[in-house]
Amino acid sequence: MKKILWCLFWAPFFCVAQTTTFKALTENNKTSLRGLSVVSDKIIWASGSNGSVGKSTDGGLSFDWMKPVGFEKLDFRDIEAFDDQQAIIVNAGSPAFILKTIDGGKSWTEHYKNLDSAIFLDGMGFWGRDKGIVFGDPIKGKMQLLKTLNAGETWKDISGNLVLAMAEGEAAFAASGTTIKTQAGGKVWVATGGKVSNVYFSADYGQTWKVFKCPILQGENSTGPFSIDFYDAKHGVVVGGNYLKDKENDNNILLTADGGKTWQKPKMPISGYRSGVAYLNAKTLVATGTSGTDISYDGGNTWKKISDQSFNAIQPVKKGKSFILAGEKGRIYQLSLN
Repeated sequence: MKKILWCLFWAPFFCVAQTTTFKALTENNKTSLRGLSVVSDKIIWASGSNGSVGKSTDGGLSFDWMKPVGFEKLDFRDIEAFDDQQAIIVNAGSPAFILKTIDGGKSWTEHYKNLDSAIFLDGMGFWGRDKGIVFGDPIKGKMQLLKTLNAGETWKDISGNLVLAMAEGEAAFAASGTTIKTQAGGKVWVATGGKVSNVYFSADYGQTWKVFKCPILQGENSTGPFSIDFYDAKHGVVVGGNYLKDKENDNNILLTADGGKTWQKPKMPISGYRSGVAYLNAKTLVATGTSGTDISYDGGNTWKKISDQSFNAIQPVKKGKSFILAGEKGRIYQLSLN
């Protein structure tokens, strides 16, 4: 009777006949991967420390690894790829660079450079192939915003469009390049953390902005949102926590149903600090981080831990029911839902 009652209560989540399988695609490389771009079922790009960029054109069965010449010591925290030939990478720290390849990674060209000691770019997003945006930590209270209209060939500083100054101690995290989310029509969300956490939103390609409070764990330099994703213009999720205490799960996930204006806690949270979260569909989400991976089958309201293995970033495949995860030591895995 207890088992029947338990299943009736938790049926929408735990009693669904779902199994998950992790499969190693590649690992044991001397790089910590944080950038991930799943272009199609076949094409996967990843980027990380020690100037490393990886590419697969066979769905992860094999990877080619490369290092842009002259940039071998950079930490490429985010990557945006368009096909097997064109990709853009952004590094964290100063000096800041944005590089692009149009020949599958054989050569890379520099399209942005900033020598300011305070520059720190956190992530990028694109609306199609041509229009894109990069954001970074504040300099003199102003979030750094760059915009391209020509597929990353040139970048314009649009930091002045965000007239509201950021709070002291407010910045962002480049743990997976996913504290930024773009959607069709010019929508973009940016999540900040540290001493103060907010979600900045623009509906017109970064021309004008609104700011919404994000009541996730905050107050320290190591706390806040580390990843944000939206299924549609209204429904979204933000995950994070404290990366110095990655097994704690105090107020480290929030959901929104109004485009980020307000946020609520789920009934059952993720089980620790998470640096990546992604929707597979309206009901199925996966969140991952250095202390493990969790899954939700009810739109993020209840979560179950499915692995203790460490990862930094996650993205869904374009077809089917699986995700690609990336992390330390060049680790790239596929998570399949059966």
